[in-house]
Amino acid sequence: METIISRISIMLVPALMAVTCHEVAHGYLADRFGDPTPRLLGRITFNPLRHLDPVGTLALLFFGFGWARPVPINHNNLRRPKTDMIWITLCGPLANLVLAVVFAGLMKIFQSVAHTVPVDTEKVFLFLDPLILMSAFGLYVNIVLFILNLIPFPPLDGGKALACLLPRQKASFLHRMESFGFIVIVFLLFFTPLWRVFIEPLVWYLITPLAGDELHLVLRVHDFLFGL
Repeated sequence: METIISRISIMLVPALMAVTCHEVAHGYLADRFGDPTPRLLGRITFNPLRHLDPVGTLALLFFGFGWARPVPINHNNLRRPKTDMIWITLCGPLANLVLAVVFAGLMKIFQSVAHTVPVDTEKVFLFLDPLILMSAFGLYVNIVLFILNLIPFPPLDGGKALACLLPRQKASFLHRMESFGFIVIVFLLFFTPLWRVFIEPLVWYLITPLAGDELHLVLRVHDFLFGL
């Protein structure tokens, strides 16, 4: 039980920030492009309760990736529906990439401060160590969400952006796949080599330069949280 509580305490805040900022980015840009729907529904807020999907949140805490409730967008309100939707869908993953950079910086700052603390100052270290691990997980989870959401398959953001680039008939086919596309994605991630062969190496490829000399911290939190 203590281990579970420790894991949740490390993952909860970075995970909520990741999915909340992702959805806020969608809603904010949609509002700027002429669709007030997200704002009128109260979705342009950093209150995570307005965005959370219960199953998606549990998946995020247990598996390292998850989802929130999609922000409703009325395409008819957009000034340039196809072009605007491409930017609206891509700004979610880009928000995760920005957050990953921020968490990487925080991780390095906290680690640097920890190195300057005298060894016998145990209370300060006990305060800094969870912050270091939370920052390391924040880096990891945001890179995972960045990569996953760029996969060109509905209902992921990459699939929605692809639909905006395709002719109407092919785009319509992708839209029809959204209703069961998530089941396909879960199957591919858990029951095929997709994660191990392609996605996970790409995740670490992006994390490595961001973490720099502190990569061991991300590996440490990854092993602690997921038991690998």
